[in-house]
Amino acid sequence: MLSLDAFAAGKLAELDARHQRRTLVPTARLDGARLTRDGREYISFSCNDYLNFATDPRVKAAAIRAVEAHGAGAGGSRLVTGNHPMIEELETRLARLKGTEAACVFGSGYLANVGIIPTLAGRDCLVIVDELAHNCINAGASMAQGRVLRFAHNDLADLERLLLEHRGGFAHALVVTDGVFSMDGDLAPLPAMSALCAAHDAWLMTDDAHGIGVLGGGRGSAHSFDEPVPVPLQMGTLSKAIGSYGAYLCASRPVIDLMKTRARTVVYSTGLPPAAIGAAIEALNIIEAEPEFCALPVQKARLFTRALNIAPAESPVVPVILGSETRALEAQRILSEAGYLVAAIRPPTVPAGTSRLRFAFSALHRDEDIEQVAAILREKIL
Repeated sequence: MLSLDAFAAGKLAELDARHQRRTLVPTARLDGARLTRDGREYISFSCNDYLNFATDPRVKAAAIRAVEAHGAGAGGSRLVTGNHPMIEELETRLARLKGTEAACVFGSGYLANVGIIPTLAGRDCLVIVDELAHNCINAGASMAQGRVLRFAHNDLADLERLLLEHRGGFAHALVVTDGVFSMDGDLAPLPAMSALCAAHDAWLMTDDAHGIGVLGGGRGSAHSFDEPVPVPLQMGTLSKAIGSYGAYLCASRPVIDLMKTRARTVVYSTGLPPAAIGAAIEALNIIEAEPEFCALPVQKARLFTRALNIAPAESPVVPVILGSETRALEAQRILSEAGYLVAAIRPPTVPAGTSRLRFAFSALHRDEDIEQVAAILREKIL
């Protein structure tokens, strides 16, 4: 295996030279926005647990009850013995929240996108994807049998151009975008995009991983505009604001029935464990009961953008773009020394020359910590 080791070592050396190597650091979550690393406590601005449900006593208790009643694991794929009754309850609740006929739960966001897109996009389908869409959307598109094109980020004129030039050559078309873009925090222009897709008989799919729970009263990006936007394929995750694990697609009953019999990542994956399901259901209970709480992450993000005098936050995610990998890593170090964990995001996660600090705000961030981080940025980094 010496050639394999040499290959891996060479790749790692290349990454080191570009300041793009990543390493795993053991991290213990505490309550709220606190965590520990290497024996030191930090206030984290890098966690996607926007409502702090992963450590919420109500959500933890629901997970424990599910384990005590139903065990630790599903024991099989959903089509065999792993379709636990709690999964169907969760799907009903998700469909109600999103305003659709039905829902299908997947094992993770990545599994959802690499399952949904190929199931819908055969050889007779045109797939058009936002150029800044999440990696798992691009992975799903790469597995589709039809033609895949990309449009400039949130550029409806470019999307319309591609539809006018290519839509006629395919029986079907699928347009895929993030509802909230995970590295930039901006929203897709869903009202106009939905109308454009309808005019060209293109199916619109949104990945709402960073919208559910925190936008539109908790219902997500399609519900964050003046009127709910008709998005026929609403995908998202249970691992961010929901505080658990897994993912979903909310859509019409026929589409969901197709997913449950043909999506390979449903057919050939073990069902979600009861703990994850129980936690997610309890999180949905809180979201439906406490819409004011759901609004807090965006309010915290806007406190931060006001402190820096930058464009108001559209979501809980706010990037501070610094350019080079070395500058982003140095900024991460400065904040770490002050007791704040903010991850430096570098290529290939973001385009070359746009390395950044990615801030993720949660309901339980203290205003004084947000103001202190902004002050450090103004005085030592920007």
